[in-house]
Amino acid sequence: MTKGAKLRLGIQSVEVATKLIRALVKAGRPVPLKELAALAGMPAGKVHRYLVSLVRVELFAQDTISGHYGFGPLSITMGLSAMRGIDVIHAASEPLIELRDEIDETVMLIIWTKQGPMIYRFEESSRPVFMNVRIGSTLPLLNTAAGRIFLAYQPRKLVWPLVRSELEAPAPSVMHLTESSISELIEETKHHGLASVSGDLLPGISALAAPVFDYRLRIVAVIGALGRSEELNIEFDAPTAKSIRRVANEISRRLGHEPE
Repeated sequence: MTKGAKLRLGIQSVEVATKLIRALVKAGRPVPLKELAALAGMPAGKVHRYLVSLVRVELFAQDTISGHYGFGPLSITMGLSAMRGIDVIHAASEPLIELRDEIDETVMLIIWTKQGPMIYRFEESSRPVFMNVRIGSTLPLLNTAAGRIFLAYQPRKLVWPLVRSELEAPAPSVMHLTESSISELIEETKHHGLASVSGDLLPGISALAAPVFDYRLRIVAVIGALGRSEELNIEFDAPTAKSIRRVANEISRRLGHEPE
């Protein structure tokens, strides 16, 4: 057997232990041995043998009263260290380009600022869209897909002052909105986990967007795609929407969030 082949074989016990770690992540709470074994798809006796070592090295910990197993001090330290080394800009870089290539539409990474949603990164497709927004542009909340995502998931105290400013001098596409209908829009956005607009900000341009969350369940960015209305399907069950949701979920996972 060559040296390369030996390396590819790996250490089976490490891979089995990782199954238990993933099972506990999936549980989201300390669990008894039998439940952990069921989640990992392993015999309870085998799981117990691994838990003895995992507790010994502090990757797992056993509650002295309930007997349930949860993450130990070393796992917590590792997790916090990993989180400090990851930011959404870095985590989204590669997936954003892959999304652009997959759907062949212009895609964006939008972050939150005191002035509202701001375009941080812009990846044009082979079918560029000519418009007056670029990197550094601030987007309104009510008539953009990214804005509606932030409106739905940011704390009310951050977004409603901006909403009221937009309602005081409304664009034609939002003149019909009231605080009541905006609340309904927020609930609809949360229900789908997506937002879309068609021609609301720019005539003939449609957009789709999905939220990115971190390990603290906070929205940290929005992934958006835009294109000509006759070419971009913005239905929430269409392939493009599914791709955007999948990529947003993948970036969220990189930031420590496990989407439902």
